[in-house]
Amino acid sequence: MNLRFRGRVVSTRLFCFLALWPVVAVAQSPEPAAVSAPAPSPIVSPEAEGDAPASERFGIRVDAPSPALQAFLLRHMELQRFRTLSDLDAGELDRLLVAAPENLRDLLGTQGYFSPEISVIREPAAPAGGASPSLGEVLVRVTPGPTTQVAAATAYLSGDIASADAAAGQREALRQRSQQAVGQGFTQAGWSRLKSDLLRELTAERYPRGRIVNSLSDIDNRANQAFWHIELDSGAPVTVGEVRLNGAERYDPVTVQRLVRLAGLGPGTDYSLTRLQDAQQRIVDTGYYSSVFAYVDLDATDNDQAAPAPVVVQVKEAPLQSIVLGVGGSTNNGPRLSAEHKHLRLTGLGWQALSKLQLERNDQLLSSDWTAPIEDKGWQWLAGGRLARQINDETTVSSLRLSLGKSQPTARLDRRYFVQYDRARTVNTVSALASSDGNEAAVSANYGWTWRRFDTLPYPNEGYGLGLTLGVGTTLDGARKPFFTSQARWLAYWPLGSAPTVAADNRPSDITAARSRLGRLALRLQGGAVLAQQSAPIPDTQLFLTGGDNTVRGYGLRDIGVEQPDGSVTAGRYLAVASFEWQRPIWREGVRTDWESVLFVDAGTVTNRTTPSTARVGVGAGVRYNSPVGPLQLDLAYGVTPKRLRLHLNVGFSF
Repeated sequence: MNLRFRGRVVSTRLFCFLALWPVVAVAQSPEPAAVSAPAPSPIVSPEAEGDAPASERFGIRVDAPSPALQAFLLRHMELQRFRTLSDLDAGELDRLLVAAPENLRDLLGTQGYFSPEISVIREPAAPAGGASPSLGEVLVRVTPGPTTQVAAATAYLSGDIASADAAAGQREALRQRSQQAVGQGFTQAGWSRLKSDLLRELTAERYPRGRIVNSLSDIDNRANQAFWHIELDSGAPVTVGEVRLNGAERYDPVTVQRLVRLAGLGPGTDYSLTRLQDAQQRIVDTGYYSSVFAYVDLDATDNDQAAPAPVVVQVKEAPLQSIVLGVGGSTNNGPRLSAEHKHLRLTGLGWQALSKLQLERNDQLLSSDWTAPIEDKGWQWLAGGRLARQINDETTVSSLRLSLGKSQPTARLDRRYFVQYDRARTVNTVSALASSDGNEAAVSANYGWTWRRFDTLPYPNEGYGLGLTLGVGTTLDGARKPFFTSQARWLAYWPLGSAPTVAADNRPSDITAARSRLGRLALRLQGGAVLAQQSAPIPDTQLFLTGGDNTVRGYGLRDIGVEQPDGSVTAGRYLAVASFEWQRPIWREGVRTDWESVLFVDAGTVTNRTTPSTARVGVGAGVRYNSPVGPLQLDLAYGVTPKRLRLHLNVGFSF
């Protein structure tokens, strides 16, 4: 490959050697906030302000156009290493000052300044009794000159990827990724980041043995331009073979093999890091294993790189049975006590069983959910039963629900169908209109879908989710009357403004740090309908109430329903809820924190009529904390109708 050199040519190896230690330091130290001032002023090291410690032999001052550049040079110049040498004399310091400009030139080069003007002089020490160090102060004056821009970034491909039809999309992705650097200011960190990003893009699909063969950063000092050249060798494509499970004793290894294949890594398929990670997550989600590590064993095919590479899954099995006791609370229901028992392989059946008892101020629940091992096409049988009691002011709803069906969960689409039996009894201590005789029962057949297209979870910045459930059934009380149910959920995020690609200190940014300062807009919609004759005795558990932390804030849990003439509230046949939020990251000294501010408006209504009805509205503000377990939400909402404030607390993200 013939490359034309312009002006000062900096090879990757030479450049990294000269800039290694300052670049590493930059990657570990945040850039200070910019200082607003009418004109640049010298930054003085903390040790040079006031009385210098006795161990300091000389002080350092840096005069540069920007506070950020001043702090960068002051932090990383080699002279800092010699300030505490007790036996340093004036002659040795003068010799160090001769070499200082070259070190400063290398530092400035890592930030894209290749034509700087640098002067380093030593000012004599103050008279005896003064506050200056004994060898005086070193004054560094820097005029960095123009910033070098990346004029071209070219990725050269060799190996199978250069001509394989199956790799056309990957070739285009590599080309586009390299072009993203064009027009940016040159930095050594940016140059290193581009190389690592291209290598990651290459090795993520089909070519895990890919490598960087050669790289060159060509600097044209006269034009202040950088030309980047990176040569990548993909090697031979890798296909996956059999699944080897290590560490499994108690649970059926066939489940792991099925999950790897369902993730798209069947025998003979192309290697994919994304699919491998998906398979690993699917295995974790089964609950059979407390730890899972999946990888493709490339060493097994060293003698024949065309042979399929086995997928190795290293696991640590979870206990067969476990009990979890919990204490918690919520703004909706107050204190909470819970107990869960999990059995991962029921004798004679092989299903999992999760039984739960939960006691709260307004809700009590006893449930048991059984799950069969996953089948070849990803479906699995589900069975469940629950006894529940819900207290809403003067109304108490006691219910029984039994269900049996199958589901097919995936990362982006869940499907399920099930048969459900419901029985409910409603008792209102002050209103006969809000009470039932306890015989409302129904059976229904249902089918549901859930689509998820969020960019990142559990902290989405862009994308949408849509859930639909449709059902048809009949009441079982006296004359059987048919009914039809439908429920829909929608959640969407729209980012505002453009997001930076790197953090303020030139380190590679993570997903959240690269998001726009303006944040995002979020829209949540929820609707439901039960279509039946007015006289049909539909169980309350098939009808709708709303209000609370995750619906209409500013109102209590299930406070919004159909108002009766005596003032009581009952469940209704039609539901509509909308919520609009502006979620904005909180920044501190130029760095994005784990906190966000939120402004929101919620509205919802429940009715028994198809004609428009008055919605209940709540407005407020809150904060979000991006904790390791998911978003922690704290909102203060004002309910417009009750004219009161409510505090709402919620943890986690789910759709």
